[in-house]
Amino acid sequence: MSQIAQKPRIGSEAIKAKGWWRAQRWLILRRLSQFSILALFLLGPLAGIWLVKGNLNYSLTLGTLPLSDPYVALQSLLTGHVPEKLGLIGVFIVLVFYALVGGRVYCSWVCPVNLVTDAAGWLRDRLGIKGSVHLGRQTRYWILAMTLVGSALSGVVLWELINPVSMLHRGLIFGLGTAWTVVMAVFLFDLFVMSRGWCGRLCPVGAFYGLLGHFSPLRVTAKQRQACNDCMDCFEVCPEPQVIRPALKGEGKGIGPVILAPSCTNCGRCIDVCAKEVFRFGLRFDNPPSTAGKAESKVE
Repeated sequence: MSQIAQKPRIGSEAIKAKGWWRAQRWLILRRLSQFSILALFLLGPLAGIWLVKGNLNYSLTLGTLPLSDPYVALQSLLTGHVPEKLGLIGVFIVLVFYALVGGRVYCSWVCPVNLVTDAAGWLRDRLGIKGSVHLGRQTRYWILAMTLVGSALSGVVLWELINPVSMLHRGLIFGLGTAWTVVMAVFLFDLFVMSRGWCGRLCPVGAFYGLLGHFSPLRVTAKQRQACNDCMDCFEVCPEPQVIRPALKGEGKGIGPVILAPSCTNCGRCIDVCAKEVFRFGLRFDNPPSTAGKAESKVE
């Protein structure tokens, strides 16, 4: 009686080839970043240690460094409320930072809701839940536009009424309450309704930061794409898998190996799970045009 060969676990080949740490490095560093940022915000209200005051919308670190979410600040401006001087300085600092490192770095390295959606994705895979509602990736941009127009018309910062990041923060401080309803809704949506649905299709914050970091110099590059063996692990772990193929396969005349799509979150998971070390972090300027797209496909 023949046995059906089981597909190797995603990343298992990378662990064998590179070792456990290098096959998990960027994931672990991301989790450390997310939990550390969350802990800094919770230390004050929960332990009385006020290194950081505020939340991800606006914070003041050590009483000196202001950081303001430009998306929330823009909505506030549209309602007719001009941020104070410190708030404007905080907006400028955040704008410059994410313009350099990539706007959607916020989604993968900072946003605590990413922990919720990743947990839903992990459980979805373990339970073998298949099928998904279809929503276009442009949906999040429509929601972004509606929050801005709605804020201008209503005089209310609309996104803050349902912002899962703010709700999660309140829930952790004040305990069980209505705030957790929104967070649980995001978890259940990604678990049962649509894989990677919240971050990939609905969240206007990701859409905003994607636009902000459209021309950021820091990028993931498939520098060694000729070594690709089509294992597909990078596509399996990528929260925005559509961004990989053009750079990896050199599809189209003159397509270089750098992933230029603003939807890329620079999470580094493709770097982790690739046993052939095809991917690495690099600069958008180091993107020589492909002259071997067809030749590469023959090698593969």
